[in-house]
Amino acid sequence: MTEANTVIASVTAILVKVIRVLPSAYQIPHPLPWPQIVGPLAMAEDSMARLDERLAKSPIRDGFIARTHFTDACASLWLEGELVHLDDLVLHDAGMDVRAPTHELTRAHAVLRARRRIADTKPDWALSAAGLAGLRGRGEQGDREAERLNRNGEEDEARGPEDEGSDADTGEAFRVAPTDNRLADVFAAVDAAIAQADRTLAGENNGRRQPQPERDPLVYDLDWDEDERLDAWRAILDRTGSLPPTLAAAIAADAWTTIEPLQHTPWHGRLFAAALLRARGKARFHLPCLHDGLKAIPRERRRPRDATSRLAVQLEAIAAAAELGLKDHDRWLTARTLLGRKLAGRRSTSRLPALLDYVLSRPIVSAGMIAEELKITPRAAQDLVAELGLREVTGRGRYRAWGIL
Repeated sequence: MTEANTVIASVTAILVKVIRVLPSAYQIPHPLPWPQIVGPLAMAEDSMARLDERLAKSPIRDGFIARTHFTDACASLWLEGELVHLDDLVLHDAGMDVRAPTHELTRAHAVLRARRRIADTKPDWALSAAGLAGLRGRGEQGDREAERLNRNGEEDEARGPEDEGSDADTGEAFRVAPTDNRLADVFAAVDAAIAQADRTLAGENNGRRQPQPERDPLVYDLDWDEDERLDAWRAILDRTGSLPPTLAAAIAADAWTTIEPLQHTPWHGRLFAAALLRARGKARFHLPCLHDGLKAIPRERRRPRDATSRLAVQLEAIAAAAELGLKDHDRWLTARTLLGRKLAGRRSTSRLPALLDYVLSRPIVSAGMIAEELKITPRAAQDLVAELGLREVTGRGRYRAWGIL
């Protein structure tokens, strides 16, 4: 025993210093390199303004917005090296998958839902504290807990005084006879079991809530302080208030890529940059598809090292997204005009106008999707497609789909 104590005493303590990994510092270039970015900035401002003005009075604006959500969601995964087919995403969104959805497909659908949520709310919602929490998936935790804790209290308030008075009005409350001791014990045991089940379902044990791990440590880095990184990104965003909207969006997207506030969701940065353009009034009538724009930039130029080149690339991506949007809008508007000629002379109860609007809002449609949307049979949906003369895009004899390219 003495020898063991001697060996232990001879071992010196080794001090281990835990180094906390802080988010990467991002600095806005000061002064801004105006000679290098003024050309891309002017192009981005002009292209985005022309697209938004075109959509302001466009008859296919709603269909354009709904359709570009799908293309931008697929482009977001394409930039990460994942291939998601557009037709698979459309069918998955409609709940008509032809195969088990892959992980990439579910992520693309998450981007699609986030875009719809941003586009359907107020312009400044996405960049607010509530918007950031909601898009992160943490906006309803407090509401759920408050609703669960107050549920029993609301029920007691709803029936408390009235029910007590009703017992008094009847003249005699329900009582267990003295000879029913065994039955009273059974009722007490049932009440105790129900109370325990309620606590278990509510995640409580002995009056205290058991902590549940939010994320799997095998997938997420638990030392990754998302709140601190998000605060750093919002500080950068606050400093862009005096800059042009497109330049502010370019800085927001570049800062998000550098700081990486959220794990495994790099697409949030460009969605917030698009929301910034909408909040600043540059894109009042649509949500820009910045993933589509960045996809048009060659891969070797997409991620330069210096900050000036990165800002120029982000501005070029915004301009490319607007130019692609203008081309798609004009092509779809021309197709709608040509197909609209077949609606002349139709009865007011015809389903062809509704079919045309629905086809313009989706990249592809199947007979099942048309039948569910128009409340008709699949056979009637195929007849309407043949009558309208839509183009079949799969080349198959079965499980066909149609669309306006």
